[in-house]
Amino acid sequence: MLLAELMEDATRYANAALASPSEMFAIVSVLIAAGLVLVSSFVKTMIPLRWLAIGSNFGFVAYGALHPSIPMLLLHATLVPINLYRLAEMVRLTRRVRAVAGSGDQLGIWLRPYMRTSKLPDGTVLFRQGDLGDRMYLLVEGRIDLVEIGGSVEPGVIFGEIAMFAPDRRRRLTARCAGKCTVLSIDESTVKQFFFQNPAFGFTLVALLSARLAADVQRHSADAQRLSAELNALRADQLAARAAATD
Repeated sequence: MLLAELMEDATRYANAALASPSEMFAIVSVLIAAGLVLVSSFVKTMIPLRWLAIGSNFGFVAYGALHPSIPMLLLHATLVPINLYRLAEMVRLTRRVRAVAGSGDQLGIWLRPYMRTSKLPDGTVLFRQGDLGDRMYLLVEGRIDLVEIGGSVEPGVIFGEIAMFAPDRRRRLTARCAGKCTVLSIDESTVKQFFFQNPAFGFTLVALLSARLAADVQRHSADAQRLSAELNALRADQLAARAAATD
C-alpha cells in the first residue's frame, strides 16, 4: 500500500513537473548537481574536485531558486565564490610550480614569497646534527659550511629539506655560516600544506629530495671506494715490508 502511494505521488509530481518548464529545469539541475557530488567522491586531485564542487553549487542554486528552497539557495550561493577563489589559488600554484620546475633555481624562485629573511653573522649555526628538522632554507648571499662532510652550500641552493621528511625528523649535518649570510626560511607546516594540496608541487619537491639522496649515495660510495683503496695500499705496503724483512 505504501509503495503504491509513493508511486502515485511520484507520478503526480512528474506530471506536474512536465507541465512546468521551470520545475522541470529545477529537477534536472538538482539531479546533475547530485551526480557531480557523487563523482567528486572518486576524485583525488584538488583542481578537478573544485570544478565539480562549483558545478554542483550552480545546480543546487538553480534548484533552490526555482523550486524554491531558500536555505539551499543561500548555502550554495555562498559556496560558489569560495570554491572559485580556492580554484584560482590552486591554478596559480600549479602554474608557478611548472614554471619553477623548468628553471635552474628549482623551488627557490617560487618559494621566496612565502619565506622569512634572516641576515646572519659569521659563525652562526643554523642547525646542528641531531636537531629537530622543522624548517627548510634557501641561501641568498654568503656560504654555508656543512661541518661533518666538509662541504658547502652556495647562493641559490635550497638545503635542510631532508630532515623534514626523515622518519626521525633529525638533522644529519651541522650547517654553519662562513662569513655574513642572508638566508630565507620556511616552516614545516607551510611546506607540508603545499605538498599535500598540490601534486605538481609534491612531485617537484620529491625530485629535489631524490637528487639530494642520490648525491649522498654517490658521496658515500666514493668514500667507501677511497677507504678500500687506502686499505689495499696499506696491505700492499705491509706485505712488501714483510717480504723485505724476510730477505
